[in-house]
Amino acid sequence: MSANSPNPDPTAEALRDFYAARSAEMMERWHRSVPFADLVVDRWERARQLGFGEGASIYDSALVLGDVTVGERTWIGPFTVLDGSGGLSIGAWCCISAGVQIYSHDTVLWSVTGGEAPAVRAPTRIGSRCYIGPNAVIAKGVTIGDGCIIGGGSLVLRDVPAGSKAYGTPCRVVGPVDVEELAARARREGASA
Repeated sequence: MSANSPNPDPTAEALRDFYAARSAEMMERWHRSVPFADLVVDRWERARQLGFGEGASIYDSALVLGDVTVGERTWIGPFTVLDGSGGLSIGAWCCISAGVQIYSHDTVLWSVTGGEAPAVRAPTRIGSRCYIGPNAVIAKGVTIGDGCIIGGGSLVLRDVPAGSKAYGTPCRVVGPVDVEELAARARREGASA
Protein backbone atom coordinates (compact mmCIF):
# COMPACT_ATOMS: atom_id res chain seq x y z
CA MET A 1 0.00 0.00 0.00
CA SER A 2 1.11 3.56 -0.54
CA ALA A 3 1.70 6.07 2.22
CA ASN A 4 -1.51 7.83 1.10
CA SER A 5 -3.60 4.67 1.50
CA PRO A 6 -6.45 4.86 4.04
CA ASN A 7 -4.93 1.79 5.80
CA PRO A 8 -1.15 2.23 5.60
CA ASP A 9 1.01 -0.80 6.40
CA PRO A 10 2.77 -0.07 9.72
CA THR A 11 5.83 -2.11 8.73
CA ALA A 12 6.20 -0.19 5.45
CA GLU A 13 5.74 3.09 7.34
CA ALA A 14 8.44 2.11 9.84
CA LEU A 15 10.80 1.16 7.01
CA ARG A 16 10.18 4.47 5.23
CA ASP A 17 10.83 6.36 8.47
CA PHE A 18 14.02 4.36 9.06
CA TYR A 19 15.16 5.01 5.48
CA ALA A 20 14.51 8.74 5.76
CA ALA A 21 16.36 9.05 9.08
CA ARG A 22 19.37 6.93 8.03
CA SER A 23 19.55 8.66 4.64
CA ALA A 24 19.66 12.05 6.36
CA GLU A 25 22.43 10.81 8.71
CA MET A 26 24.44 9.44 5.79
CA MET A 27 24.10 12.68 3.83
CA GLU A 28 25.01 14.82 6.83
CA ARG A 29 28.03 12.75 7.86
CA TRP A 30 29.43 11.51 4.53
CA HIS A 31 27.60 13.58 1.88
CA ARG A 32 26.38 10.50 0.02
CA SER A 33 23.19 8.68 -0.82
CA VAL A 34 23.35 4.87 -0.82
CA PRO A 35 20.89 2.02 -1.49
CA PHE A 36 18.64 0.90 1.36
CA ALA A 37 20.68 -2.24 2.12
CA ASP A 38 23.84 -0.21 2.65
CA LEU A 39 22.02 1.77 5.32
CA VAL A 40 21.29 -1.49 7.14
CA VAL A 41 24.26 -3.81 6.50
CA ASP A 42 27.59 -3.03 8.18
CA ARG A 43 30.33 -3.62 5.56
CA TRP A 44 32.95 -4.55 8.15
CA GLU A 45 30.63 -6.98 9.95
CA ARG A 46 29.77 -8.69 6.65
CA ALA A 47 33.50 -9.10 5.96
CA ARG A 48 34.00 -10.62 9.45
CA GLN A 49 31.11 -13.03 8.86
CA LEU A 50 32.75 -14.13 5.59
CA GLY A 51 36.05 -14.75 7.41
CA PHE A 52 37.92 -11.94 5.65
CA GLY A 53 40.98 -10.31 7.22
CA GLU A 54 40.90 -7.75 10.02
CA GLY A 55 39.52 -4.40 8.88
CA ALA A 56 38.33 -5.65 5.48
CA SER A 57 34.96 -4.41 4.24
CA ILE A 58 32.51 -5.55 1.57
CA TYR A 59 29.35 -3.86 0.34
CA ASP A 60 26.02 -5.66 0.62
CA SER A 61 25.58 -5.57 -3.17
CA ALA A 62 28.76 -7.63 -3.72
CA LEU A 63 28.15 -11.23 -4.84
CA VAL A 64 30.40 -13.82 -3.16
CA LEU A 65 30.43 -17.40 -4.49
CA GLY A 66 32.44 -20.37 -3.27
CA ASP A 67 35.87 -20.31 -1.62
CA VAL A 68 36.97 -16.67 -1.32
CA THR A 69 39.73 -15.46 1.00
CA VAL A 70 40.49 -11.78 1.52
CA GLY A 71 43.35 -10.20 3.48
CA GLU A 72 43.30 -7.44 6.06
CA ARG A 73 42.19 -3.89 5.26
CA THR A 74 40.97 -4.83 1.76
CA TRP A 75 38.01 -2.82 0.47
CA ILE A 76 35.49 -4.61 -1.76
CA GLY A 77 33.31 -2.06 -3.54
CA PRO A 78 29.65 -2.16 -4.52
CA PHE A 79 28.27 -4.30 -7.33
CA THR A 80 31.30 -6.61 -7.48
CA VAL A 81 31.42 -10.33 -8.29
CA LEU A 82 33.87 -12.52 -6.36
CA ASP A 83 33.66 -16.01 -7.86
CA GLY A 84 35.53 -18.48 -5.70
CA SER A 85 34.01 -21.62 -7.24
CA GLY A 86 37.53 -22.53 -8.39
CA GLY A 87 39.26 -20.78 -5.47
CA LEU A 88 39.87 -17.04 -5.17
CA SER A 89 42.39 -15.29 -2.94
CA ILE A 90 42.80 -11.53 -2.58
CA GLY A 91 45.64 -10.12 -0.50
CA ALA A 92 45.81 -7.34 2.09
CA TRP A 93 45.43 -3.60 1.52
CA CYS A 94 43.68 -4.01 -1.84
CA CYS A 95 41.00 -1.86 -3.43
CA ILE A 96 38.52 -3.84 -5.53
CA SER A 97 36.57 -0.99 -7.14
CA ALA A 98 32.87 -0.81 -7.98
CA GLY A 99 31.66 -3.23 -10.62
CA VAL A 100 34.80 -5.41 -10.69
CA GLN A 101 34.20 -9.05 -11.63
CA ILE A 102 36.76 -11.67 -10.62
CA TYR A 103 36.18 -15.22 -11.86
CA SER A 104 37.67 -18.62 -11.06
CA HIS A 105 35.50 -20.57 -13.50
CA ASP A 106 33.91 -20.24 -16.91
CA THR A 107 31.18 -22.10 -18.75
CA VAL A 108 32.34 -21.52 -22.33
CA LEU A 109 32.83 -25.22 -23.14
CA TRP A 110 29.71 -26.19 -21.22
CA SER A 111 27.70 -23.74 -23.32
CA VAL A 112 29.09 -24.56 -26.77
CA THR A 113 28.89 -28.33 -26.18
CA GLY A 114 25.28 -28.18 -25.01
CA GLY A 115 26.27 -29.27 -21.52
CA GLU A 116 28.47 -32.20 -22.59
CA ALA A 117 31.64 -30.56 -21.22
CA PRO A 118 31.82 -29.37 -17.62
CA ALA A 119 32.53 -25.85 -16.42
CA VAL A 120 36.28 -25.18 -16.26
CA ARG A 121 37.73 -24.02 -12.93
CA ALA A 122 41.14 -22.62 -11.99
CA PRO A 123 42.29 -20.68 -8.92
CA THR A 124 42.54 -16.92 -9.31
CA ARG A 125 44.89 -14.84 -7.16
CA ILE A 126 45.20 -11.12 -6.48
CA GLY A 127 48.30 -10.15 -4.48
CA SER A 128 48.49 -7.60 -1.68
CA ARG A 129 48.49 -3.82 -2.19
CA CYS A 130 46.66 -4.02 -5.53
CA TYR A 131 44.26 -1.50 -7.01
CA ILE A 132 41.70 -2.98 -9.41
CA GLY A 133 39.91 -0.16 -11.27
CA PRO A 134 36.15 0.08 -11.75
CA ASN A 135 34.46 -2.48 -14.00
CA ALA A 136 37.62 -4.51 -14.61
CA VAL A 137 37.03 -8.19 -15.39
CA ILE A 138 39.58 -10.78 -14.29
CA ALA A 139 39.32 -14.21 -15.91
CA LYS A 140 39.72 -17.58 -14.21
CA GLY A 141 43.23 -18.78 -13.45
CA VAL A 142 44.83 -15.32 -13.56
CA THR A 143 47.42 -14.27 -10.99
CA ILE A 144 48.01 -10.57 -10.34
CA GLY A 145 51.19 -10.00 -8.32
CA ASP A 146 51.65 -7.73 -5.32
CA GLY A 147 51.56 -3.98 -5.79
CA CYS A 148 49.76 -3.85 -9.15
CA ILE A 149 47.43 -1.27 -10.65
CA ILE A 150 44.81 -2.57 -13.09
CA GLY A 151 43.03 0.17 -15.04
CA GLY A 152 39.28 0.54 -15.04
CA GLY A 153 37.37 -1.41 -17.67
CA SER A 154 40.28 -3.78 -18.33
CA LEU A 155 39.80 -7.41 -19.36
CA VAL A 156 42.56 -9.38 -17.63
CA LEU A 157 43.15 -12.69 -19.42
CA ARG A 158 46.81 -13.30 -18.46
CA ASP A 159 48.98 -13.05 -15.36
CA VAL A 160 50.27 -9.60 -14.38
CA PRO A 161 53.72 -9.52 -12.71
CA ALA A 162 54.18 -7.86 -9.31
CA GLY A 163 54.67 -4.10 -9.37
CA SER A 164 53.05 -3.58 -12.77
CA LYS A 165 50.62 -1.03 -14.20
CA ALA A 166 48.32 -2.67 -16.73
CA TYR A 167 45.18 -1.73 -18.58
CA GLY A 168 43.15 -2.35 -21.71
CA THR A 169 41.04 -4.98 -23.42
CA PRO A 170 42.83 -7.27 -23.44
CA CYS A 171 44.87 -6.01 -20.49
CA ARG A 172 48.56 -5.35 -21.17
CA VAL A 173 51.40 -4.30 -18.87
CA VAL A 174 52.39 -0.70 -19.66
CA GLY A 175 55.12 -0.19 -17.07
CA PRO A 176 56.11 -0.42 -13.43
CA VAL A 177 54.22 1.10 -10.53
CA ASP A 178 56.21 4.04 -9.14
CA VAL A 179 54.86 4.50 -5.60
CA GLU A 180 56.96 7.62 -4.94
CA GLU A 181 55.70 9.30 -8.11
CA LEU A 182 52.09 8.39 -7.24
CA ALA A 183 52.51 9.81 -3.71
CA ALA A 184 54.03 13.05 -5.08
CA ARG A 185 51.17 13.42 -7.56
CA ALA A 186 48.61 12.84 -4.80
CA ARG A 187 50.27 15.53 -2.67
CA ARG A 188 50.21 17.97 -5.62
CA GLU A 189 46.56 17.24 -6.40
CA GLY A 190 45.62 17.46 -2.73
CA ALA A 191 47.30 20.86 -2.45
CA SER A 192 45.33 22.21 -5.41
CA ALA A 193 41.95 20.97 -4.17
